[in-house]
Amino acid sequence: MADDLLKDSGLPEEIWESLAKDTQTIKVFAERRRWGKYMTVISGLDSSVDTRKLLKDLKRKLACGGTYKNNQIELQGDHRKRMVKTLVGLGFQEKGIEVK
Repeated sequence: MADDLLKDSGLPEEIWESLAKDTQTIKVFAERRRWGKYMTVISGLDSSVDTRKLLKDLKRKLACGGTYKNNQIELQGDHRKRMVKTLVGLGFQEKGIEVK
C-alpha cells in the first residue's frame, strides 16, 4: 500500500527505494541445513527494494553463493557478524536491522 503511494507520488525510483530502505525492519538469522551447513537468511524486505540487485551485491561483498526464495534472501554460510556493516553500506539503516 505504501509502495503504491510512493510510486504514484511522481518521485524518481531511486528516491522511493531509499525511503523504503530507511523505514523497514530486516531480520537476519542463520539456519542449519543438510549435512550441517549454515545458511544466512534475510527476511522482511519490502517489495520496493530491488532484491535481485541486493542479492548480487551481497554475494559479491560476502564472497558466497545465494538465492532468493519465498520472499527471503538465502546466502551460503554464516554471515551474521558481517551482515549489519554490509547492509548499512548498501543503504539500509542500522536501527532497522535485527540479527539473531
